[in-house]
Formats: sequence, structure tokens, C-alpha cells
Amino acid sequence: MNQENGPAANLAASMTDDDLREMLRRALRTVVVLGLALFLVFTFTMGWQTGLLELAGALISYTGIREWRNLALAVFAKLDNQQTARPMGRTLVMFFLRLGVVAAILYVSLRCFHGSVYALVAGIGLAVVALSFEALRLLRN
Repeated sequence: MNQENGPAANLAASMTDDDLREMLRRALRTVVVLGLALFLVFTFTMGWQTGLLELAGALISYTGIREWRNLALAVFAKLDNQQTARPMGRTLVMFFLRLGVVAAILYVSLRCFHGSVYALVAGIGLAVVALSFEALRLLRN
């Protein structure tokens, strides 16, 4: 199967901005649900500090998907020459500001909560899990 006839090529040609927005909304919902479920599991099995570390990781995953959604939609609006496009400067400033906030969250959570670091990694990995799940869902349809 060559690159031009693969399922990803057909998907890219037929995907609209609304499809991307809906896919990322579902990924955000998946991160919230899995984050809360993992929070309960880690809290009851390993303690409240480990649960809060996982919750910090889930928050980082959630904000990461949200910022990438805003960045992608701003770029697509700019490419489509839409009149209602968000200002690119504001979107980029918020993107880099989020990176600073994430660094602060990581520092404070690792410094103050003496739980398992693996819970933090599990929370951060929720973004990859949610986006992979959505990618498989799109390829299946």
C-alpha cells in the first residue's frame, strides 16, 4: 500500500476543522474521566499525596491538549483566511505562558508532595493515551 492510497491520506483529505475540534473535545473528556479514575485508584492504594501527583499530571495533560487545540485552530483559521480568526500573537503567548505554568506545577508538586513519581508520569501520559485512542477511532471509521 503506497502513501497516497493509505487510510491516513483519505482521512486527512476528508477531515474538517469541526472534525478536529470534536476529536480534541473528546480527547479532553477522556483525559478528565481517566484522570479522575486514576486519582481515586492512586489515592486509595498509595495515599493522597500520590493521588495529587497524578491529578497534577492529568491537569498538565488537559491543558496541553487544550493549548494545542487553540494553536491548531488559530493556524487553520489563518490558512483559511477566516475573518473570525483568533489573534496569532495572543495564542502563541498563551502557549508559552502555559509552558511556564507547567514547569511551576511540576516543581511545586514534586517538591511538596512526596508520593510516587510514577503517578505524575501516568497523569502526564493521559494526553498520549487519549489522543492515541481518538486517532484509532478516526482510522476505524
